[in-house]
Amino acid sequence: MASERNKRIAKNTLMLYFRQLLILFVSLYTVRVVLDELGVEDYGIYGAVGGLVALSAFLPGSLAQATQRFFSFALGEQNNERLKRTFSVNLALYASVALIAFIALQTIGLWFVNTELSLPEGRFEAAKALYHYATITFLVSVITSPFMAIIMAHEDMKLYAYISIFEAFMKLGVVFLLQYITWDKLELYGLLLLCVAVVNAVLYIGICLYRYEECQFRKIYWDSALLKEIIGFTGWTVFGQISTIARSHAITVLLNQSFSPAVVAARALSVQIASQVNIFSGNFNTSLYPPIIKSYAANQHQEMYGLITGGSKVTFFLLWVFALPMMVEMETILGIWLTTVPPDAVLFAQLALVEALILSISMPLTAAARAPGKMKAYELTLGTIQFGIFLTAWVVIAAGAPAYSVFIVAIIANILMFGVRLFLVNRLTGFPVVNFLRFTALPVLAIVLVTALPITFISQAVPNGFYWSAMVIFTSFVVSTIAMYFIGLDKAWRAKVVTMIRSRLSKLQSA
Repeated sequence: MASERNKRIAKNTLMLYFRQLLILFVSLYTVRVVLDELGVEDYGIYGAVGGLVALSAFLPGSLAQATQRFFSFALGEQNNERLKRTFSVNLALYASVALIAFIALQTIGLWFVNTELSLPEGRFEAAKALYHYATITFLVSVITSPFMAIIMAHEDMKLYAYISIFEAFMKLGVVFLLQYITWDKLELYGLLLLCVAVVNAVLYIGICLYRYEECQFRKIYWDSALLKEIIGFTGWTVFGQISTIARSHAITVLLNQSFSPAVVAARALSVQIASQVNIFSGNFNTSLYPPIIKSYAANQHQEMYGLITGGSKVTFFLLWVFALPMMVEMETILGIWLTTVPPDAVLFAQLALVEALILSISMPLTAAARAPGKMKAYELTLGTIQFGIFLTAWVVIAAGAPAYSVFIVAIIANILMFGVRLFLVNRLTGFPVVNFLRFTALPVLAIVLVTALPITFISQAVPNGFYWSAMVIFTSFVVSTIAMYFIGLDKAWRAKVVTMIRSRLSKLQSA
């Protein structure tokens, strides 16, 4: 059983990796062209206005996490009736949330755009139109999220990957249209992204209705007790997501109030880079989330502990192999990637990657915390810390600190939150903390020291230039891979890797 589950996790991770490689290349090209077409000033406006709408983006994400948790739990119990009730209850919940969000965005949000947002002269109407497009795009994402979560819960990652790749190519088409259609570029970009969101929603909804028995509109399977359980779980998850948004998108708005649009553009770019690289480790965690929930539902706690311990380590490694060369060669990478590099973008991107690395090791712990469904203590504690990040950043900026200080505040807080997550997961599930520190934290620390020091030294020692940077990046990949194999993996895992490679080679030779 465990062997089959591990194979499925590995297969799903590889499929998501292939998806992400394509999406990464498309995204890198897209950001470059969008920055060129909009200009640094309009790109900063897009970051500020989009960040304002993204203050509500926690809603579909939080609801999707609840949907996936309850679907995965029912699948772990092999309870088809519970699956149908979960679908019906979530439909009603999502419709209510969409309505409330629309009212809030078109009243409080629109008031903020009209009266408080700092915008360059002559760009108010374009920013307002962008806000309306972004609002509708957000509402479409609310409707799409539960169907995406259902696919995740069924661990049908190949299907999810295909839809995501198609979405990426639609966004690539948006970039080409942006270059050739004569219209205000900021407004046009918002409208085209809305069109992509609508097509994406139609695909997800249509496929889920066709593929999964529990997804249907013919009969409503109502369950008030389940609704109460989902609202309780989702309510605290929403609180946690609000606090997460406060430490990311709200800080972008804060920078907009205190610094130039170029600084906001640098912030938006750094977040984009970190999020794209973080998805590589996030893909593994996406494959890991349903098995953790299902193991808990099936009362297979030792298997769940193994998934958390190994998963946290691998999640970090999958991000580190990309993050290390990017951090040491960020200036060269941005210079090649972008025609115009905003001031502070290099430092912002490096610090954003450090923050993402600290967060990555906590991803499986977060999944485990959601398994019991008791979210109050977890989300209240971590949410309070994350609100503290925003308030601290506000105070620090008001005191005259430079813009990069908001990243320093977030990094320190993430270290604190890692320790808190570990303690809370132990309280919720009985997870053995000592084993985690021994088999995950120590190997991760060893990998960082063994690889970062020599790669940084090499980067500083070689001359500037594209070919030297390429050599440093290649060396970083090699050193990181070797270190992860000999230091990061134990003897049993090294034997599994060797067996898998030999199996693949033998298949290639016999083909």
